[in-house]
Amino acid sequence: MPFRKLPGNASLIAVLTCMSVLLLTRLSSTSLAGEPAQPAGFKHAGIVKAWDQYKDRLTFGKGQTLALVDDGCTLSKPEWSMSDGDQPKVLVTYDSVDGDDDPKHEGRGYHGSTIGIPSSLNFGGKWGVAYNNQIAVIRALECCHCKVSDGVTVAAGLQWIIDHHRKYRITTVNLAPVDDKAHDTPVATAIDEKLAQLRELGVWVSAPAGNHNYTNGISWPACQPNCFAIGAVHQNNDVVYLDRHAKVDLVVPAAATSSSNAIACGAAIVLREAIETAHYDWKQDGANLPDAILSLMQKTGVKVDDKATNQSFQRLDLAAALAHVFAEAR
Repeated sequence: MPFRKLPGNASLIAVLTCMSVLLLTRLSSTSLAGEPAQPAGFKHAGIVKAWDQYKDRLTFGKGQTLALVDDGCTLSKPEWSMSDGDQPKVLVTYDSVDGDDDPKHEGRGYHGSTIGIPSSLNFGGKWGVAYNNQIAVIRALECCHCKVSDGVTVAAGLQWIIDHHRKYRITTVNLAPVDDKAHDTPVATAIDEKLAQLRELGVWVSAPAGNHNYTNGISWPACQPNCFAIGAVHQNNDVVYLDRHAKVDLVVPAAATSSSNAIACGAAIVLREAIETAHYDWKQDGANLPDAILSLMQKTGVKVDDKATNQSFQRLDLAAALAHVFAEAR
């Protein structure tokens, strides 16, 4: 249909109006997506692609709570005291060192105020992986750079999760401390029984491998049975770095393994939701749900060879894992 010329400036006005409508439509559609908390790493790990491809099928964490087991948190920080979502970001708090519900930093604590960002942020237009989840903040030791002897209060924090996981819908635990040692075998501590119970309950627990570029071992508690050990590749390429060993279960693009682990925790929440939404038979992948989720991450991930350890690791690709779940859905 030919364009009909309107009198005077009416043609120009009509064109400008049409352009404005198109621009506003585009802006409104793009504003629905938040900025990644860690842009390069999230893109490399298939997280940004997952947000885009599954925005109509997944809520990215709603109805699930992530327990942050670390050295406390400044709850007044805006990312925790406020949220762009429709529910408070912090659902519950506990201090297993003092036995109360005030998780504020004491002594050398600092780490727990930020480690939830890669997994859970939903503030100021920026998103963590599972941005619609809630968090349980648990202060379980004085400082994230810990000693194995801190296992007593960490175990108390894990016991609190065991006792309350159903009430607060805790599906995932970010066990954030590192003792900065190179353990090539597990170290028997009070947390071991708690980790086994959480695995039986179907709760994902993972910990960072450490950040010293060790190639002969990883940090405690990541070295323990029933705790997934998360290592790192560079944010822009598949080069394994920081602490790694045969015990490492997955590598994730990040600047530190604490962030790698936080991202893995967020991905575990999203995959759990996808499994439930798609009615995916996870029993074909593992003896329990956490094992199945890790298996999905591994078999849909990208193989990365590491010459320093003569090991191959699987790098997280969340979009690929989700594609597999939905393709195989009943």
